[in-house]
Amino acid sequence: MEFDLENPLTISHDIHSDSVTSLFSIESDHMPSENYFQTLQAGDFDISIRREAIASISQLCCNSDKFLSYLAVNYLDRFLSCQEKLFQQPKPWIIKLLAISCVSLAAKMKKTDFSILDFQSDGGIIFDTRTIERMEFLILGALKWRMRSITPFSFILFFISLFKLEDPPLRQALKARATQIIFKAQNDMKLLVFKPSIIAASGLLFASHELFPMQSPCFKKALSNCSFVNKVTLLQCYNCMQDSVVDEYDSVLEMVSSSVTPANVLDQTFSSSAESGRTTVTSITTLKLERDIKRRKISEYCKDHHDRVVQINFSSDPELLRPS
Repeated sequence: MEFDLENPLTISHDIHSDSVTSLFSIESDHMPSENYFQTLQAGDFDISIRREAIASISQLCCNSDKFLSYLAVNYLDRFLSCQEKLFQQPKPWIIKLLAISCVSLAAKMKKTDFSILDFQSDGGIIFDTRTIERMEFLILGALKWRMRSITPFSFILFFISLFKLEDPPLRQALKARATQIIFKAQNDMKLLVFKPSIIAASGLLFASHELFPMQSPCFKKALSNCSFVNKVTLLQCYNCMQDSVVDEYDSVLEMVSSSVTPANVLDQTFSSSAESGRTTVTSITTLKLERDIKRRKISEYCKDHHDRVVQINFSSDPELLRPS
């Protein structure tokens, strides 16, 4: 059976069943270890290793389902968090092998057709099947064979049910936008300290603020009143997610602004939608102003991150990673 990130336990699709409670109770088992973020932030572990591995995963999954990439990065972070010593000064080929193996495992879980040769079509070292399988077993051991990862997508439908949205198209739009935000936020290491459920709730809160600004306070109240959600932690995560998405807007605005010429007197960008047949006119100046207002508002929400305690002990022989 194909692994579904929205229903990882495959017990029941009922969002009010005991399976939802089970998701909240075991989600911490599918996160990186407690000190992973602190190690990355302090520079004790080279953050470029994570960046390079994620870049490789993104390249390998460029023509595949985005959920495949998300699952592979989840495996990557959980593995690196308990194998930091092994990757203190890794050779480039080890990072590539790790990325390929994470994608290979994710593809097997999702029953996705793939070819090892296709994964290595960019040249460089070519790993044989045996070498990749050895790395896969190393990852499986480190993750204690918990490959049906609990991710933010496992909680989206449950949280949407709290909003009492009766119009299916509105629910679908909210889900789609929240999913998009969660995909984009995965690479931000500041979000590594938050549980998948909190990331899901934050993504939905962010999406509701964009799509339904008038109803957003009601959505926020519904999430805050949920017994599974810590209000302070939710606002902390929302703050980090806000910064992550705003930073992306900044890069887009800078790129667009750099192309402005004297002829663009109105300082606007125009985008046409083939689906709606309408033309949207967006002012760069207005977007920047909205961004600054959002930043000022969100800066009032929260202060410090909370800590979790998850200890994973695993040892292996680095020689197992040497290509045959």
